[in-house]
Amino acid sequence: MEVKWTTNLSVGVEKIDEQHKIWFDKANNLFQAGKNRKSREVIEEMLQFLDEYTKEHFSDEEAYMEQKKYPGLEEQKAAHANFIKELAKLKQDYEESGGNVAVIINANVLIINWLTQHISNMDKQIGVYAKGL
Repeated sequence: MEVKWTTNLSVGVEKIDEQHKIWFDKANNLFQAGKNRKSREVIEEMLQFLDEYTKEHFSDEEAYMEQKKYPGLEEQKAAHANFIKELAKLKQDYEESGGNVAVIINANVLIINWLTQHISNMDKQIGVYAKGL
């Protein structure tokens, strides 16, 4: 299942929106690689990139919230930490499975749901807050 960024998911903060678009694109690349039975090395490379990019994005997003003195920062940090744990578990499950692409395909719904729910329910509030300043 492909996940697409839409304007409904816009936070209203250009840098965050641009990073979310890249995140969706990279997540889709990972799922396509799994569905197309790409080599284990390709999938591992994509997982590693997604992990690193996620950490970079969360760091940037948290720095923006700190700059704006966003009152929901601690909740955001907790949600981000949980998702980083989920990605680490996905990588571990993939490695422990011997590179079984079903692990990646099954993770699709988890990641899509997290992305869309987190952006819709939490990240959009950052934009609302920033516009109110």
